[in-house]
Amino acid sequence: MARGQMSFILVQVIVGGLLLGAVYALFSSGLTLVWGMMNIVNFAHGDFVMLGMYAAFVVFTLFGVGPLAGVPFATLLLALLGVVVYFALIRDIMKGPMLAQILGTFGLALLLRYSVFWWFGANFLSLPQDIVGGTFAFLGLRIEASRLLAGVVALFVTLGLHLLLTRTSLGSKMLAVAEDATAAQLMGIRPDTMQAIAWAIAAGATGLAGALIATFFYIVPTVGETLGIVAFVTVSLGGFGSVPGALIAGLLIGVIESLSAYLIGDVYKDIVVYVLFLSFLWFRPQGLMGKT
Repeated sequence: MARGQMSFILVQVIVGGLLLGAVYALFSSGLTLVWGMMNIVNFAHGDFVMLGMYAAFVVFTLFGVGPLAGVPFATLLLALLGVVVYFALIRDIMKGPMLAQILGTFGLALLLRYSVFWWFGANFLSLPQDIVGGTFAFLGLRIEASRLLAGVVALFVTLGLHLLLTRTSLGSKMLAVAEDATAAQLMGIRPDTMQAIAWAIAAGATGLAGALIATFFYIVPTVGETLGIVAFVTVSLGGFGSVPGALIAGLLIGVIESLSAYLIGDVYKDIVVYVLFLSFLWFRPQGLMGKT
């Protein structure tokens, strides 16, 4: 293979990795938001993404429409679920020890996963490959329309989430609650309301990401396990509580996965990601943009 052709293929692989990494960053940003505000790790996070994928599948099955309707529906459905989960579970277990938080969210993950097993079965499902469009050429690169849509939307939503937290009154109130809930309450801010909103935003982001991933990824009840691990690795690498860190880490992981799959085989891509991840955290355990 000529050197020029090899370089061109590598560029295409990297572009594909960046688009996938942007989606990783989107659903990981919800996890880092919840951690940053409430110091709680949601072990059901990957299963929230899975529900977003099934929501998009149901919309297509019932109405024959693609992401234009599936993505908003999945986002709103998961945002509502986030609020319900906060008031029904999280608000109470936050008052208990860390073990209660771990077991509570892990139990929620099992409940969601096996509920989907009961309703949909264990079969692998998928949306039509051309639901968004086929493959098109751009500057000589061959790009799948579904991956381009997912990557671009995920990138803009993640940046929008960062701006929401840093440039709006709502974001200032949420950050105030994250810093000191008691002091924020004395200033007239209701911590319960802000934390519920945070869960709505975090869960809505997972629903949006899940609906986007469903356009090119397999759909099965256990997919949340895989995506949950990706989210934890992304957030740990970027730094817990940092949305920009999650974005950078997500893009890096997407590129590393794609390059590893191309250069040494798809079977080994996860090994490469996790080895590099552990090696990095050995020297910087707080992550790329975490607090020292």
